[in-house]
Amino acid sequence: MGLRLKFNIVLALVFAAGMGVSAWVSHQLLQNNAKQEVLNNAGLMMEAALAVRGYTVQQVKPLIESQLEAKFLPQSVPAYAASETFNSLRKTYPDFVYKEALLNPTNPRNKAVEWENDIVNNFRNTGATSEITGERDTPVGRMLYIARPIQIKDAACLACHSVPAAAPASMIKLYGDANGFGWKHQEIVGAQVVSVPMTLPIKNANKAFITFMGSLAAIFVVTFIVLNIMLSVMIIRPIARMSASADRISQGDFNVPEFGKSKDEIGTLGTSFNRMRRSLQKALKLIEK
Repeated sequence: MGLRLKFNIVLALVFAAGMGVSAWVSHQLLQNNAKQEVLNNAGLMMEAALAVRGYTVQQVKPLIESQLEAKFLPQSVPAYAASETFNSLRKTYPDFVYKEALLNPTNPRNKAVEWENDIVNNFRNTGATSEITGERDTPVGRMLYIARPIQIKDAACLACHSVPAAAPASMIKLYGDANGFGWKHQEIVGAQVVSVPMTLPIKNANKAFITFMGSLAAIFVVTFIVLNIMLSVMIIRPIARMSASADRISQGDFNVPEFGKSKDEIGTLGTSFNRMRRSLQKALKLIEK
């Protein structure tokens, strides 16, 4: 087995071990980073929805208050405004789903389902919790979600949700007086929930993983080629020349050029070889006499 082959086998084994460790570590990190990135984007969208809610309550609703007695306008409802704004965002981010899940909503489309009820009750029971993230299984695959509480911090919201008598007649006519009432100031009545298919962060992570591993493999190939060239030029060729010269000298042919001087180990070996050659040549001349 030649020196080059031994060197390449060791190099390949070291690279394979390095690739294996790098693949495992980078895969875990990229999966976590991709997941966190998706959650951060979901959080930003949720903040945008919350800003729309505040804008609707503080600036839109007061302007159309007088019209609500004659005709109820859903655009005056913060939850409706936030949901519609998010639906517009879904044209750019189709994988993100937003819902204002309420325990006792006026609009039936905002009614919390079982797993959303658990989140809202968790917020109600642990009032200090400001955010919950997690994963859940669905018929279409595993979903990643982020949820934040909806708390009645603006007393103006209670105008439509305290008692039916205080609500606009047009709203009662549209939705009835059975749901969406009894809310209290500072009460947590629901949760903002953004859901994303786990396939999205996994897809992003896998894409980054393939790019990283491909780059690492390309670096190895370049390194492998450069090291083999260096091995050939700096070690194998000089040693092969010394071996050929030693064969000729052993057969009595001293007409071989001496090796040049250099400061590395191969140069030191060449100097020793030159000295040995001269000593052997002198010894043979003495014997011949």
